Amino acid sequence: MDQEYTQRLVKIETELKRWLPEWPSSNQPDVTATDTALTGLSWAEKIFPGIGQKTSAETAQALTEPLSDMLSRGGKRWRPLLMTLVCETLGGGDSAIPLSPVVEFSHNASLIHDDIEDDSDERRGKPAIHKTYGIDTAINSASFLYFLSASCIESPTLPANIIKNREQIYRLWTDCMRKLHLGQAMDINWHRNISFVPGIEEYYLMCAMKTGSLADFAAELGALCANAPQETARLFGEAAGKMGIGFQILDDVYNLTTGIPGKKRGDDVVEGKKGLPILLYMQKYPEKRDKVFYCFHVAKTEGTNAPEVDELIDMLTASGVFEEAKEKGLSYLTETRDIFGSSDYTGCSVNENSRALLNGFIKLIS
Repeated sequence: MDQEYTQRLVKIETELKRWLPEWPSSNQPDVTATDTALTGLSWAEKIFPGIGQKTSAETAQALTEPLSDMLSRGGKRWRPLLMTLVCETLGGGDSAIPLSPVVEFSHNASLIHDDIEDDSDERRGKPAIHKTYGIDTAINSASFLYFLSASCIESPTLPANIIKNREQIYRLWTDCMRKLHLGQAMDINWHRNISFVPGIEEYYLMCAMKTGSLADFAAELGALCANAPQETARLFGEAAGKMGIGFQILDDVYNLTTGIPGKKRGDDVVEGKKGLPILLYMQKYPEKRDKVFYCFHVAKTEGTNAPEVDELIDMLTASGVFEEAKEKGLSYLTETRDIFGSSDYTGCSVNENSRALLNGFIKLIS
């Protein structure tokens, strides 16, 4: 089954690279200026008709090299894969593949901005983009990546049925972007104010906005590419939104337990993040709130190597909140699988092999 996912991921990766040039590293002396210029001008003319031919290769490279760097580091690509599998499940074949950049570029743009906002040191095992290229370049390039997503929606080479739904796709995308940034605003506000403790239901809402909205968009987009009825597309979107909430909860748990590949274990403590394990702990032991805030404060000053990071993690471990939070996260994923595994969808010819892959994929990301 893993091979079947890989085949689809190869197609997704090909589509991403079609929209972003792969710049050679500046550390490669054998690369000539002419090679770079040709790559840059070809891309610039495609993205900026009438302007690109007047754009220097150096400018084009300065804009996109940080983005190519970010994409080349990997990532699970689970959002465009989700979109693809939903489309296949509902009888649309691989017609959603050309829209892979809309989902993945939007996600990666948000990560670059998120790392600046959190002053993170690493992303996917390397220095964060703003640490390598500077904050000004990182902000500008990531913002451009959002708009490049829109360019993908406008592409005249999209399948006819997608072009027909272009206006609706735009509405879904802009709605998703508003929700994503609202969720990020909630998260920023909470960790800036160390002593503020959101309610658990408010935390779920933040997850639904920050992480669930893009999953919702990916699934609904996949359904639209399969010409599924509106009610079916919305059903899949809502189910995927729940999966996004579960994914964020599990991310909170793993950050403080096993660690997340490419990030420092416990950096959520440094950033003062109010993840579900933290909220459950303070709900159980309100008298320990000041201790939690103290650990946040010291960690913010001294980083992940501060003894208080391990001390807080040990407190959470002993209380059993990690297991409780993980169970809650997995319950959201189970709910999603139950909906995706429903026996019938109105007006759709279900591809059972793709549906099996879709449900197996949810297990993989957990």
